[in-house]
Amino acid sequence: MKVRITEYLEIDLAKEQWLCHRCGQALIDARENYKKGCLVAERPLEEAHPPLAEGQAYSFCPDPEYVRLIEFYCPNCGTMIENEYLPPGHPITHDIELDIEALKRRHGI
Repeated sequence: MKVRITEYLEIDLAKEQWLCHRCGQALIDARENYKKGCLVAERPLEEAHPPLAEGQAYSFCPDPEYVRLIEFYCPNCGTMIENEYLPPGHPITHDIELDIEALKRRHGI
């Protein structure tokens, strides 16, 4: 039994594993932070926040001294599952923690 959690993330309740919704790749045990099962990339802020007009230096780009952009990808199909802005040196967040036993009861497993 698979349950969709986010646009690109689902959980297999029988196997208790995080899966990529796009290709079905198993990422990691569902009781772990799914981000640990992803490919991780730090993207240059200038790529995500280019100048507003050609020839101008002004943009809405955050100061890289205070923030970094981290992206999480499926190791099989390369779909971006999540991204987050973090201060330099800050650990990756654990943003989803499911009550797996309650989900199993709800779905009759």
